[in-house]
Amino acid sequence: MPRTPPRLEDLPDSFPVFPLSGALLLPHGRLPLNIFEPRYLAMTEDALAGGRLLGMIQPDARRAGSGAPGLYRVGCLGRIAAFSETDDGRYLITLAGLIRFAVAEELPMRRGYRRVRAALSFYAADLAPPPDAPGVDRQGLLADLRDYFARQRIDANWEAIGDMADSALITTLCMACPFEVAEKQALLEAPTEADRAAALRALLAIDAHEAAPGSSRAS
Repeated sequence: MPRTPPRLEDLPDSFPVFPLSGALLLPHGRLPLNIFEPRYLAMTEDALAGGRLLGMIQPDARRAGSGAPGLYRVGCLGRIAAFSETDDGRYLITLAGLIRFAVAEELPMRRGYRRVRAALSFYAADLAPPPDAPGVDRQGLLADLRDYFARQRIDANWEAIGDMADSALITTLCMACPFEVAEKQALLEAPTEADRAAALRALLAIDAHEAAPGSSRAS
Protein backbone atom coordinates (compact mmCIF):
# COMPACT_ATOMS: atom_id res chain seq x y z
CA MET A 1 0.00 0.00 0.00
CA PRO A 2 1.45 3.43 -0.93
CA ARG A 3 2.58 5.54 1.98
CA THR A 4 0.25 8.44 2.85
CA PRO A 5 1.96 11.76 1.98
CA PRO A 6 2.83 13.82 5.06
CA ARG A 7 0.93 16.97 5.90
CA LEU A 8 2.80 20.25 5.79
CA GLU A 9 1.96 21.00 9.41
CA ASP A 10 3.49 17.68 10.51
CA LEU A 11 6.91 18.41 9.01
CA PRO A 12 9.65 20.04 11.10
CA ASP A 13 11.12 23.40 10.20
CA SER A 14 14.61 22.38 11.33
CA PHE A 15 16.50 19.29 10.26
CA PRO A 16 19.95 18.00 9.25
CA VAL A 17 21.22 18.61 5.73
CA PHE A 18 23.63 16.61 3.60
CA PRO A 19 25.57 18.97 1.29
CA LEU A 20 26.62 16.98 -1.77
CA SER A 21 27.59 18.47 -5.13
CA GLY A 22 25.77 17.00 -8.09
CA ALA A 23 23.36 14.97 -5.95
CA LEU A 24 19.81 16.04 -6.72
CA LEU A 25 16.73 14.93 -4.79
CA LEU A 26 13.33 15.96 -6.15
CA PRO A 27 9.85 15.53 -4.68
CA HIS A 28 8.58 12.02 -5.55
CA GLY A 29 12.11 10.96 -6.52
CA ARG A 30 14.30 8.34 -4.85
CA LEU A 31 17.98 8.87 -4.23
CA PRO A 32 20.31 6.03 -3.14
CA LEU A 33 23.20 7.13 -0.92
CA ASN A 34 26.30 5.41 0.43
CA ILE A 35 27.03 6.93 3.85
CA PHE A 36 30.54 6.41 5.22
CA GLU A 37 31.94 9.66 6.71
CA PRO A 38 31.69 9.68 10.54
CA ARG A 39 29.68 12.93 10.66
CA TYR A 40 27.17 11.62 8.13
CA LEU A 41 26.95 8.26 9.85
CA ALA A 42 26.02 10.26 12.97
CA MET A 43 23.49 12.26 10.93
CA THR A 44 21.92 9.07 9.60
CA GLU A 45 21.76 7.49 13.05
CA ASP A 46 20.05 10.58 14.46
CA ALA A 47 17.60 10.69 11.55
CA LEU A 48 16.73 7.01 11.97
CA ALA A 49 16.17 7.55 15.69
CA GLY A 50 13.82 10.47 14.96
CA GLY A 51 11.49 11.05 12.07
CA ARG A 52 13.83 9.65 9.38
CA LEU A 53 13.98 13.11 7.77
CA LEU A 54 16.99 14.88 6.31
CA GLY A 55 17.53 17.45 3.61
CA MET A 56 19.67 17.19 0.49
CA ILE A 57 21.30 20.43 -0.60
CA GLN A 58 24.16 21.39 -2.90
CA PRO A 59 27.23 23.36 -1.79
CA ASP A 60 27.52 26.78 -3.40
CA ALA A 61 31.07 28.10 -3.76
CA ARG A 62 29.76 31.64 -4.14
CA ARG A 63 28.50 31.60 -0.56
CA ALA A 64 31.60 30.22 1.16
CA GLY A 65 32.33 31.68 4.57
CA SER A 66 33.50 30.93 8.13
CA GLY A 67 35.54 27.95 6.97
CA ALA A 68 32.57 25.92 5.69
CA PRO A 69 31.32 25.62 2.11
CA GLY A 70 28.30 27.78 1.40
CA LEU A 71 24.96 26.26 0.56
CA TYR A 72 22.42 26.94 -2.13
CA ARG A 73 19.30 28.45 -0.66
CA VAL A 74 16.91 25.74 -1.91
CA GLY A 75 17.12 22.02 -1.17
CA CYS A 76 14.75 19.07 -0.87
CA LEU A 77 13.63 17.34 2.31
CA GLY A 78 13.56 13.56 2.11
CA ARG A 79 12.54 10.61 4.23
CA ILE A 80 14.75 7.57 4.67
CA ALA A 81 12.55 5.00 2.96
CA ALA A 82 15.01 2.10 3.16
CA PHE A 83 18.34 1.45 4.82
CA SER A 84 20.85 -1.27 5.54
CA GLU A 85 24.14 -1.39 7.42
CA THR A 86 27.17 -3.01 5.82
CA ASP A 87 29.74 -5.17 7.55
CA ASP A 88 32.28 -2.33 7.37
CA GLY A 89 29.97 0.13 9.14
CA ARG A 90 28.51 2.05 6.22
CA TYR A 91 24.83 2.86 5.74
CA LEU A 92 23.16 2.29 2.39
CA ILE A 93 20.03 4.40 2.38
CA THR A 94 17.34 5.44 -0.05
CA LEU A 95 15.85 8.90 0.37
CA ALA A 96 12.31 9.51 -0.86
CA GLY A 97 11.85 13.15 -1.85
CA LEU A 98 9.01 14.93 -0.05
CA ILE A 99 9.14 18.71 -0.45
CA ARG A 100 11.56 21.45 -1.38
CA PHE A 101 12.64 23.97 1.24
CA ALA A 102 14.23 27.40 1.40
CA VAL A 103 17.00 27.85 3.95
CA ALA A 104 16.11 30.52 6.49
CA GLU A 105 19.25 30.14 8.58
CA GLU A 106 21.95 27.64 9.38
CA LEU A 107 21.86 26.24 12.90
CA PRO A 108 24.77 25.11 15.09
CA MET A 109 26.27 21.80 14.05
CA ARG A 110 25.31 18.64 15.86
CA ARG A 111 27.79 15.74 16.06
CA GLY A 112 29.72 17.29 13.18
CA TYR A 113 26.88 17.56 10.65
CA ARG A 114 25.09 20.68 9.47
CA ARG A 115 21.52 21.69 10.26
CA VAL A 116 19.17 24.38 8.98
CA ARG A 117 15.95 26.09 9.84
CA ALA A 118 13.89 26.16 6.69
CA ALA A 119 10.67 27.50 5.18
CA LEU A 120 8.49 24.84 3.55
CA SER A 121 5.12 26.49 2.96
CA PHE A 122 6.06 28.07 -0.38
CA TYR A 123 6.53 24.55 -1.77
CA ALA A 124 3.40 22.96 -0.25
CA ALA A 125 2.24 21.82 -3.70
CA ASP A 126 5.17 19.37 -3.78
CA LEU A 127 3.30 17.18 -1.29
CA ALA A 128 0.46 16.54 -3.75
CA PRO A 129 0.63 13.49 -6.04
CA PRO A 130 2.57 14.24 -9.23
CA PRO A 131 0.49 15.25 -12.26
CA ASP A 132 -0.36 12.53 -14.76
CA ALA A 133 0.55 14.76 -17.69
CA PRO A 134 3.14 17.45 -16.89
CA GLY A 135 2.94 18.88 -20.41
CA VAL A 136 5.93 17.18 -21.99
CA ASP A 137 6.42 16.16 -25.60
CA ARG A 138 7.40 12.61 -24.72
CA GLN A 139 8.55 11.57 -28.17
CA GLY A 140 10.64 14.69 -28.56
CA LEU A 141 12.14 14.18 -25.11
CA LEU A 142 13.04 10.56 -25.87
CA ALA A 143 14.68 11.58 -29.15
CA ASP A 144 16.76 14.21 -27.35
CA LEU A 145 17.59 11.70 -24.65
CA ARG A 146 18.83 9.08 -27.09
CA ASP A 147 21.22 11.63 -28.61
CA TYR A 148 22.36 12.78 -25.16
CA PHE A 149 22.98 9.25 -23.86
CA ALA A 150 24.90 8.38 -27.03
CA ARG A 151 27.16 11.43 -26.61
CA GLN A 152 27.66 10.69 -22.91
CA ARG A 153 28.22 6.98 -23.59
CA ILE A 154 25.45 6.08 -21.15
CA ASP A 155 23.80 2.68 -21.47
CA ALA A 156 20.08 2.98 -20.81
CA ASN A 157 17.33 0.51 -20.10
CA TRP A 158 14.94 1.77 -22.76
CA GLU A 159 12.29 -0.77 -21.87
CA ALA A 160 12.15 0.57 -18.30
CA ILE A 161 12.17 4.15 -19.60
CA GLY A 162 9.27 3.33 -21.90
CA ASP A 163 7.25 1.98 -18.97
CA MET A 164 7.65 5.13 -16.85
CA ALA A 165 4.87 7.67 -16.50
CA ASP A 166 5.81 11.11 -17.81
CA SER A 167 6.16 12.67 -14.37
CA ALA A 168 8.34 9.84 -13.04
CA LEU A 169 10.46 9.95 -16.18
CA ILE A 170 11.13 13.68 -15.84
CA THR A 171 12.02 13.32 -12.15
CA THR A 172 14.30 10.35 -12.75
CA LEU A 173 16.13 11.98 -15.67
CA CYS A 174 16.67 15.25 -13.82
CA MET A 175 18.19 13.37 -10.90
CA ALA A 176 20.24 10.87 -12.90
CA CYS A 177 21.68 12.84 -15.81
CA PRO A 178 25.24 14.09 -15.15
CA PHE A 179 24.51 17.81 -15.41
CA GLU A 180 26.62 20.52 -13.78
CA VAL A 181 25.85 21.64 -10.22
CA ALA A 182 24.22 24.92 -11.30
CA GLU A 183 22.13 23.06 -13.89
CA LYS A 184 20.93 20.57 -11.28
CA GLN A 185 19.99 23.48 -9.07
CA ALA A 186 18.00 25.10 -11.87
CA LEU A 187 16.04 21.87 -12.29
CA LEU A 188 15.34 21.75 -8.56
CA GLU A 189 14.11 25.33 -8.47
CA ALA A 190 11.86 25.06 -11.55
CA PRO A 191 8.44 26.22 -10.30
CA THR A 192 6.30 23.46 -11.85
CA GLU A 193 6.64 20.01 -13.40
CA ALA A 194 6.08 21.56 -16.84
CA ASP A 195 8.83 24.12 -16.18
CA ARG A 196 11.17 21.34 -15.06
CA ALA A 197 10.43 19.33 -18.20
CA ALA A 198 11.15 22.38 -20.35
CA ALA A 199 14.40 23.04 -18.47
CA LEU A 200 15.44 19.40 -18.95
CA ARG A 201 14.82 19.62 -22.71
CA ALA A 202 16.81 22.85 -22.80
CA LEU A 203 19.79 21.26 -21.06
CA LEU A 204 19.74 18.33 -23.45
CA ALA A 205 19.63 20.78 -26.37
CA ILE A 206 22.54 22.80 -24.95
CA ASP A 207 24.62 19.64 -24.71
CA ALA A 208 23.82 18.81 -28.33
CA HIS A 209 24.82 22.32 -29.44
CA GLU A 210 28.10 22.22 -27.50
CA ALA A 211 28.93 18.83 -28.98
CA ALA A 212 28.19 19.92 -32.55
CA PRO A 213 31.08 20.28 -35.04
CA GLY A 214 32.63 23.73 -34.81
CA SER A 215 31.65 24.33 -31.19
CA SER A 216 34.34 25.02 -28.60
CA ARG A 217 33.51 21.80 -26.78
CA ALA A 218 33.64 19.69 -29.93
CA SER A 219 36.99 21.17 -30.90
